[in-house]
Formats: sequence, structure tokens, C-alpha cells
Amino acid sequence: MDDHATPLVESFFHKDTCTFTHVIFDRDDGGAAIVDPVLDYDAAAARTSTASADAVRDFVRSRNLRVAWILETHAHADHLSAGAYLRDALNAKLGIGRGILGVQTHFKKLFGLGDEFVADGRQFDRLFEDDDAFAIGALQCRVMATPGHTADSLTYLVADAAFIGDTLFAPETGTARADFPGGDAAELYASIRKILALPAGTRLFLCHDYPPNTRTPMAQSSIAAQREHNPHVRDAITESEYVALRRARDATLAVPRLLLPAVQVNIRGGRLPPADADGVRRLTIPVNRLGAA
Repeated sequence: MDDHATPLVESFFHKDTCTFTHVIFDRDDGGAAIVDPVLDYDAAAARTSTASADAVRDFVRSRNLRVAWILETHAHADHLSAGAYLRDALNAKLGIGRGILGVQTHFKKLFGLGDEFVADGRQFDRLFEDDDAFAIGALQCRVMATPGHTADSLTYLVADAAFIGDTLFAPETGTARADFPGGDAAELYASIRKILALPAGTRLFLCHDYPPNTRTPMAQSSIAAQREHNPHVRDAITESEYVALRRARDATLAVPRLLLPAVQVNIRGGRLPPADADGVRRLTIPVNRLGAA
């Protein structure tokens, strides 16, 4: 592969939510994209800040990069997105999978959102579908639908780099849960096998890592490491074994700490709800609707 066609990637780890934001850029052309940016959120005070997003913004400006796209791999349930903030700050476009329409419809009902929120994807500049192609400067990107964790989950393929969202974690950690609305363990297994069928040299860029104390966070994995060492989907694991394992494991998992604020912001592309007559933006907390009784 021509080195000049190979994107450079700078990864930023958000310690509070164990999330990676990746900056994809071309060494010659200067075209760039930002994948899965994080908006800081203090849950106790319900206060947002842009410190982490500003670090990403400052990096691209220091390199004189031209950010064409802010890319979401899905509507996240574990952190608030800074997609809209960086879209506006960097004059970029914001993209997500077309499956966001179903996610928006479900959560509009859960949160009791009114006419101000329209569940038609207008909060984003482009809704990607499987096998869509687009440019990041001189870099060519292809979209691969990888549902199962959520209905809108995508993988972005840029030369030898794959940005795989929550499908896979570091090999010893396993795979994403599949019990969110629109999630499906069998679909997730199929999506992961698609990822692991990519060329052997493909770099897999993770959205999350939950490292033990014995190592630092891992932004990147390999197909060989996942196929050999991931306890959920190594090559010996069949679909039926995975589905049984995933469903049993998901039944023990708690609701993500930031799910309620995160989803109602992220279905808006990272925007807070509109201010009320007093100028206050308010998040909704539906009571006794999530988790075990």
C-alpha cells in the first residue's frame, strides 16, 4: 500500500468515559475528519464543558488541518457527543448512520419530546448507508454498516484503518453489549465477523478501552489479536455460542451511568435541548423506565 494513501491517526482518550476520539488526517493534503468527539459532562452538577473537544480542535488547528467531517459511529449511550460543537467550530459536516432514525423515534417517545424535536435526521448533515463513499480531503472513506450494538452502528474504512465504534473492545475485554433498543446479538456477531474478514493488516481503532491497572489505554487493535484472543469472538466461537454468551452477560450489566443525558443530547447531534422561556436548557429524566425493577 502506498504510504501516502495511509491516513495518520491521532487518538485522544477521555478518561471519565473511557472513550477514544480519533483524528484521521492526510500527511500531504491536510484533509481530516474527527471520529466520536466527547463533550465533558459533570453528572452531579449537570454541567457541560468543552475542554476535551477543545484539545482536539487545538490539535487540528496546530497542524493546519482542514476538517471535512465529524463522524459518529453511532448514537452513544455512555458519553455526550461534541459533534455539533466541533462541526460549528471547524466548519465541518456531521455524519451518522441512517439507522439513527429508529433510534430517534424510540427515544423521542421515552423522553416525551415535543414538536421541537423532529425524528427525521435533520440534526445531521448526512445519514450514511452501507457501502456509501465520501472524501476526507484526498483520502477516500467507505462506510460499512455494522449493526447489533445499536441499529445505527457504522464502521468507517479509510485505506488500512477501520474505525469500528463499540463493536469490539481491546481483545481481553470482549465485545459491546447488544441489549439497547435496536440491538441484537446475532446481528452484532455478523457485524464483527465482517470486520474480522477485512484485510489482515487493517488497523482497528477502538471507541472504548477499559484497561486493567497493568496497562495503559489501547486505542488500536489488530484483526489477528481479536481473532486469537478475544474471548467473545475468537475464531473458535460460533454464532450460537456468542449469542448465548452475549445475552447472559447483558442480563447482568447495569444501565450506563450517562445514558439518560447522553442519548437525548446525541440524538440531536450533540446539541442540548432548546432553552425554555427562562433561558434554561433542561434534560428529561423518565422515572422507572430503565433497568431492573
